[in-house]
Amino acid sequence: MTPADMVLTPTGLRFRGRRLPCTIGRGGLTRDKREGDGATPTGLHRVIGLLYRPDRVPRPHPWAKPIGPRDLWCDDPAHPAYNHPVRAPFAASHEALRRADPLYDLVILTDWNWPCAQPGKGSAIFLHRWRRPGHPTEGCVAFAAPDLRWLVAHLRPGLRLCVGGRRPEARPTGPARQP
Repeated sequence: MTPADMVLTPTGLRFRGRRLPCTIGRGGLTRDKREGDGATPTGLHRVIGLLYRPDRVPRPHPWAKPIGPRDLWCDDPAHPAYNHPVRAPFAASHEALRRADPLYDLVILTDWNWPCAQPGKGSAIFLHRWRRPGHPTEGCVAFAAPDLRWLVAHLRPGLRLCVGGRRPEARPTGPARQP
């Protein structure tokens, strides 16, 4: 790991000399991620994108993409668009990206099971705002709003997030692609 990496530890996320308190999935950490298990997958993940609610927050980076009213994320392992952004109307199982609560006002996208998603290996491992301190996610990593804003201010595509300390498999090191 390099000093430029984000490292998830039992006490929070270490990045740029700071430790940001965060929560992970209700299923803890796992090496064998499955759709719906509520666990956060271990390994080395890369930042591939940034989404934001333009009606609630200013554009954080030129490469950030706005979340519109019809924006969804497919979480149906049987659908060809599994673990990819889609637009409403969309009949298959999905998660709305534009929410009434502020959890997805800023969303950091990772490359977990992307771009060639393996059905059932889990979708949408995001970094986003938490409901409250200590409240687990469905597998994502969540932060207090001020910490998430600080993290977003220091992001760049391709930044690495190490979850669980060890890199379980080789991953391409080329430039990150936008979803």
